[in-house]
Amino acid sequence: MKLLIITCGTEGDTRPLAALGHALMQSGHEVELLGDANTLGIAQVLGVPARALAGDIRATIAVEGAMREITRNLARLAIAHSSDWLQQAIDAGRGCDAIIVSGLAVFAGLSAAEALRVPAIGAMLIPISPTSAFASPFLPFTPPRLFNRASHTLFGQLSWRLFRNATNRARAQAGLPPRRALWADHPMLYGVSPTLVPRPDDWPDNAHVCGQWVPPLAATFTPPDDLLAFLDAGEPPVYVGFGSMAGFDNARLVDAVAGALGTRRALFNAGWTGIDTTMLPGNFHAIGHVPHDWLLPRCALAIHHGGSGTTHSACRAGIPSVIVPFAGDQFFWNARLRDAGVMAHALKGASITASNLREAVTFAGSQGARCRAADLGHRMQREDGCAAAVAQVERYARR
Repeated sequence: MKLLIITCGTEGDTRPLAALGHALMQSGHEVELLGDANTLGIAQVLGVPARALAGDIRATIAVEGAMREITRNLARLAIAHSSDWLQQAIDAGRGCDAIIVSGLAVFAGLSAAEALRVPAIGAMLIPISPTSAFASPFLPFTPPRLFNRASHTLFGQLSWRLFRNATNRARAQAGLPPRRALWADHPMLYGVSPTLVPRPDDWPDNAHVCGQWVPPLAATFTPPDDLLAFLDAGEPPVYVGFGSMAGFDNARLVDAVAGALGTRRALFNAGWTGIDTTMLPGNFHAIGHVPHDWLLPRCALAIHHGGSGTTHSACRAGIPSVIVPFAGDQFFWNARLRDAGVMAHALKGASITASNLREAVTFAGSQGARCRAADLGHRMQREDGCAAAVAQVERYARR
C-alpha cells in the first residue's frame, strides 16, 4: 500500500511518526512523511522519504514570551498555513491508499483524505478520545471525575472553533464544501503505552492504545568518545533535558537544576531551549541528541519537561522521572507518574526552585520510586507499539 503521514509539531511529535513510517516500510508499504523542516532529520536517518511543510515551528516556539503564549502562537502557525498544508497533503497523497494524520496538521490531513476519497487514520501521542476515565490531557488541572468526558468534548469543540474558519477557507480553495462539525468517526491510533494509560472501557472500538512508537536507533548508534568517557568515569548520571521547550527563563531553570543536583554527575541536553551550556557547573556534561533508548537505561533518573515521548522513554528505561511541566499535555503525564508512585511532587516550570526540585529528586532516588519505575519498565519493554500500529493501519487502509 501507499501511505501518506502528515504531522506538524516539535521533534518529539515527528520522531514517533517517523518510527511508525519506518515500521510500515519494513512491512512492505510505500510511505511519505510531511512534517516541519526542523524535525525531519530523524526521517532521513531512518530512510523514510519526507518533505517539509510550510512554516517554521521552532521559530514560532522561540518567539519572545512564547512560554506564556505557546498555545496561541502554535494556533497562529496552523491558521496561517492551513491552506498550504492541505494543498501539500493533496499533492503528496495522490494515489495513496490512506492518510495518517497527526498534530497541528490533523484538520488539513482529514480534509485531504476527503478530497482524495481515501481513509483517514488518526495517529496521536496524547489520548484525546472522550472518556470518563480521565480528563482532557490539555487541562492544567484535574476536574472532578464527573466532568472528565465533558472536558474532552469541550476541548475538541474549542479546538474546532479555533481552526474552523481557516480550515474551511483551505477547503474552499481545494474545492471542498465547508465543514460544519468536528470529525469524529475516523479510527484513532495512540502511540501511548497501555501500561501508563490503560484503554478506557468507554472508548469506541476504533480507538487503539498501541504502545510507544520507538525509532530503532539504539542498535546502530555510535556514541561520541567524550560521552562514553563521562559515563565510564563514575556512577550513572542524572539526565536533564527539556526537549523542544523554549521561551522561558533559562537562567532560573539552570539555577534550579544546578542547585537541586549539587555535585551529582549529570548529562544536559539543551534541545531547543537555547540554554548556553557554558552556564553549567563542571559536574554537568553537555550532549546533543542521543537516542533515549540507548542513553536513559545508563542513567539514574531523568529530569525533563514531561513530553509524551520523553516520559515514555524514561519509563521504558525503568528509571524514575522528575517532570517539570511547562505547557500542554505535560501536566497530564506528570499526573500519570504521580498516580504510578514514581513521582510525589506537582512541580511547575514557571515557578521551579532548587528547593522543590531537590525534594522531588530525593523522592525519585528512594527505594520505592526506583522499584516502581523498574516495574513500569519491565512491563513497557514487552510492548511493541509499532507492530500494533502497523496491523491497525493495514486493517483500516484496506477498507
